[in-house]
Amino acid sequence: MNSCPVNFTLEKRCKRSLARAGIIHTPHGPITTPAFVVVGTKGTVKSVKVDDMEKYVGNQVALANTYHLFLQPGSDLIEEAGGLGKFMNWVGPTMTDSGGFQVFSLGAAFGKGVTKFAKDATADADGSSLNVYSKELASQHGKLCVIDEDGVTFTSHLDGSMHRFTPERSIEVQHQIGADIIVAFDECTSPTVDRDYQKEAMDRTHRWAKRSIMAHKNNYSALKNQGLYGVVQGGRHLDLRKESACTLAKMDFDGFAIGGSFSKSDLGESLEVVNQILPEEKPRHLLGIGEPEDILAGVLNGCDTFDCVAPTRLGRTGTLYVNTGSVNNFGLPVYEKINILNQKFIHDHSNFDFSESPIGTQYTKAYLAHLFRAKEMLGPHLASLHNLWTIVNYTKAIRTKILNDE
Repeated sequence: MNSCPVNFTLEKRCKRSLARAGIIHTPHGPITTPAFVVVGTKGTVKSVKVDDMEKYVGNQVALANTYHLFLQPGSDLIEEAGGLGKFMNWVGPTMTDSGGFQVFSLGAAFGKGVTKFAKDATADADGSSLNVYSKELASQHGKLCVIDEDGVTFTSHLDGSMHRFTPERSIEVQHQIGADIIVAFDECTSPTVDRDYQKEAMDRTHRWAKRSIMAHKNNYSALKNQGLYGVVQGGRHLDLRKESACTLAKMDFDGFAIGGSFSKSDLGESLEVVNQILPEEKPRHLLGIGEPEDILAGVLNGCDTFDCVAPTRLGRTGTLYVNTGSVNNFGLPVYEKINILNQKFIHDHSNFDFSESPIGTQYTKAYLAHLFRAKEMLGPHLASLHNLWTIVNYTKAIRTKILNDE
């Protein structure tokens, strides 16, 4: 282990793919990889307590969002509390993203329901999408955010107030929040924009990456306690992805995140191109991707960690992952999604057949259907626990397969 606050030990390589198992060492403990990073956007995993994560979910690391914490409760207050981990009573490793995806959400993609996947790119309607506080203010500025070479000017979705993020400011805010792993400020583009703009945004991300490194190095205390990841961009264009990986690989980052937009069909190829270039001795995180089949594709193509809001977002709306009883070519379980609000579950007194799951054999489908139909808070809580447990342990199962040469 070197003197950097965040570094990576490679334990096992697969012979037939880029899949690998390793350990990310952080100031608040190790992360054995591949690993799923549970998302706690505002310093909380929605409806899930910290001791629930420790007792039932079994995740090693949690990720919070810089943009949202900056607006509420404010990074100054979190710093005053002793950092994100102490503030939310989480003792394990933490991550923050840069706020770049919120630039994407508030700018080019605002009001379009665009996701990170180009195919079937519509967001889940769970009521969590950002809304305009003031239509008049939005019309005055054209968008909720304006991107320029120096940074981003944006209006808060909470009260319409005006704010400014530059690479330096994003890093400063992340220093205050105090996560073990922080991310360079980047521009995440919509999958619908043309190649010329993808190239422009990627080049700007590279310039912002250099500024993020300098801002991080200028804070000696943070440099000793926080690792900085650079973000590979380039959209769906393999040549741009390759260029971005080559450019960032030469920079002094502790690890790398892969961001931006993909299609389901080209996800694996895009990741393969990138991870064949990125340094093998540094960890690689795939931003915002978390369905079982996508995690598997990410692992097979060299990614170590993943984060996504999908498990809890689906859980809150009554959608649960269910084991089909079959396995894929790697001996891993195959999951399907069911909507517990479907009428057929009202009288379904069978359980979920997951003795290890937080739901396990304790609750029937009929009971969970009742909770959701009655709008009882316990329903989303149990469904979120179940979905998180499913994805976290699916990823752990992949790690076991790698270590066992399977």
